[in-house]
Amino acid sequence: MILENGIVRTLDPSLPISRAVAVAGDRIAGGVGVHETSLASPETIDLEGRCVLPGFTDSHVHFPTWAVAQREVRLDACTSLDETLDRIRAARATLPEGVHLRGFGWRDADWTDGLHPTKEDLDAVTGARPAALISKDYHSLWLNSAALALAGGDLEVDGGVVERDARGEPTGVLREEAAWRFKERHLTIPDDEYLEAMRSGVKLAHTRGVTCVHDKDGWLGAAGLWQRLDEYGGLMLRVWQSVPHETLPSLQALSLRSGIGSQMLRVGYLKVFMDGALGSQTAWMLDGSGVQITSGEELAEIIRAGAEAGWPVAVHAIGDRANREALDAFEQTRDVWQPRGLRQRIEHAQCVAPEDLPRFAELGVAVSAQFSHAPSDRDLAERFWSDKLDGTYAFRSLLDSGAVVANGSDAPIEELDPWSGVVAGVLRTLDGREAWRPEEALTLEQALQATCVAPSWLSHDERIRGTLVPGRLADLVVLDRDPFACEPAELPDVNVVATMVAGRWVHNPPPW
Repeated sequence: MILENGIVRTLDPSLPISRAVAVAGDRIAGGVGVHETSLASPETIDLEGRCVLPGFTDSHVHFPTWAVAQREVRLDACTSLDETLDRIRAARATLPEGVHLRGFGWRDADWTDGLHPTKEDLDAVTGARPAALISKDYHSLWLNSAALALAGGDLEVDGGVVERDARGEPTGVLREEAAWRFKERHLTIPDDEYLEAMRSGVKLAHTRGVTCVHDKDGWLGAAGLWQRLDEYGGLMLRVWQSVPHETLPSLQALSLRSGIGSQMLRVGYLKVFMDGALGSQTAWMLDGSGVQITSGEELAEIIRAGAEAGWPVAVHAIGDRANREALDAFEQTRDVWQPRGLRQRIEHAQCVAPEDLPRFAELGVAVSAQFSHAPSDRDLAERFWSDKLDGTYAFRSLLDSGAVVANGSDAPIEELDPWSGVVAGVLRTLDGREAWRPEEALTLEQALQATCVAPSWLSHDERIRGTLVPGRLADLVVLDRDPFACEPAELPDVNVVATMVAGRWVHNPPPW
């Protein structure tokens, strides 16, 4: 088929703009006057002035968790404890008896009443029904008494925080490893529920121009869920899957290396956590505050072992101490991983000491950032990191230093919506306020490179995906207008019209 009468932004510097693009099978065949004669009676699609871009990649998403969360009570944007409890009360009324109440998105740092969540607050609106609510940053868990009872008092774990009241009793809030272990033991979700939610989630992602995700839910067996989804009906979303670093011995025993899988689903990298998060105040900071989950020495051992087995590492690092320790570990081990061509990455890099910003480029460690976090977290950053803002959400500084920066959403923490992330990267605001730290704003070209091109490099796909030139896979998105011709204020109004994966329309096929 030939898509013509519009503008094609290839994101390839050798041919940045074309007025048409041809697709043959699952590949880009070329523009009008180039390769379309090789197509037998090609179908012609009139773009009517619309814009074609390479398909969007979400470089950091917890896809199964996000998919299931679409069916849970949403607590984001609540501004008080009472408002939060009102939403929970309303959700409880709709649940059948015997079903646990699950929700996500609360952030008491945003509550203007100055209150903090407790099990007693939840008990008042949930009664004897177990209730478990994940915080917005997914690093804290708020439980009622019925849910706490499931653990039988076994709550403490290394790297975890169990908040307690003046009597030494659990308040109902668990953080970091304590929250995760409770979730793994007592909040299990059947695979069939995940699969049903993921099928719907893939369709929703397609409506937003997503053709590939870098999934972070390896700890809950996401690779197997994706495989079953593929077996049940054909997977039309490319997945670059992480697995917990603790699985490395099993991978070694099977002689498996990074990239194992199919064209649509590959297991690619190990995931490690250095620290917590800003909202839960568990980010590991140079001033000594926060929670250390993995030490720099431990990370160096993981990187070295991974490199020797052929596996790169993705390191969750929020605080400036966590980022420094991670960079130090990559530097200490580069004699092992650099010769192997492993593409290492630090996830988030939200607060970096200014002297550490150039080190990403110097070491060849990519930044897997979330542009939407900057406007979403600005108030918390001003409150908790007021003396550290020079290195906070410093996306432009990282790019200017030569670092590879890939953009993701961290869904369900933010919504899985790459275009919203692009807009956040360019405008540095999403709520009508003035741009926050506008010196770190990106150009539209930079934001799209981080959303389409850089993620393909991280998964070793830069020769087959991420740009729209002949020979590349036909993963593309059609927008209702050319964003490069828009005023910045118009960018939030740009809409996805259609999405194609491997030469097949997966959302809203023409005619439009």
